[in-house]
Amino acid sequence: MSKKPIPRIDEETRGYWEACRRHELVLQRCAKCETLRYYPRAVCPECLSSEVRWERMSGRGTVYTYTVTHQNQAPGFRDELPYVLAYVRLDEGPQLLTNLVGCKPDEVKIGMAVEVTFEDVNDEIAIPRFKPVAS
Repeated sequence: MSKKPIPRIDEETRGYWEACRRHELVLQRCAKCETLRYYPRAVCPECLSSEVRWERMSGRGTVYTYTVTHQNQAPGFRDELPYVLAYVRLDEGPQLLTNLVGCKPDEVKIGMAVEVTFEDVNDEIAIPRFKPVAS
């Protein structure tokens, strides 16, 4: 079992984490102004509407920027050093802060095509990560 902290599920994020558990990536879309947003929240940052729907994403995107972490002594993280923390711009537009997996840190490039994969932490939580798209 992972020693990493796990996300706290609340009413704002429940739909997101339930979809992740099914290995689906969903984001909120404002039902009033159509703004697609990440991270999940109760109120639209554009029009302040609380009307929301969950929309399934393709799970594909590109690396917008990244950093390679070489030092982290926190339990659950130190065993994975070095690891890549990146912003991925989804094909649908929003950016997600995530980890890149399935490649060596020196293989990561800005603009690299990636796709979502999920790390099953326990029966309730699956964490979305991104890996390079196979050529």
